[in-house]
Amino acid sequence: QVQLVESGGGLVQAGGSLRLSCAASRSILGLRAMGWYRQAPGNQRDMVAVIDSGGRTNYADSVKGRFTISSDTAKNTVYLQMSSLKPEDTAVYYCNLQQRGVVGISDYWGQGTQVTVSS
Repeated sequence: QVQLVESGGGLVQAGGSLRLSCAASRSILGLRAMGWYRQAPGNQRDMVAVIDSGGRTNYADSVKGRFTISSDTAKNTVYLQMSSLKPEDTAVYYCNLQQRGVVGISDYWGQGTQVTVSS
């Protein structure tokens, strides 16, 4: 089992920045991708940014140009640098890890960290 521990959420004014971190409890054999998803009250959980094992990234259109995902393989950690934050970025942000296994792909989730952007 893999535990994901997130940190870095908080309250920030519109236009401000935050950096989220997510550390996996151990090295991951068969790592496919790590990423960030978010869920606002009453909404579904949506992809924000993903980085795969080859370093390729994918972003939601709503955050392109403002958010940057990166990873430190040696530390089993993924980061999300968020800039030019908007009130609509307010949500609980969840870290995700995908692992290839014998029977398919396994998904692991962090506990979530609250990001609140005030106008």
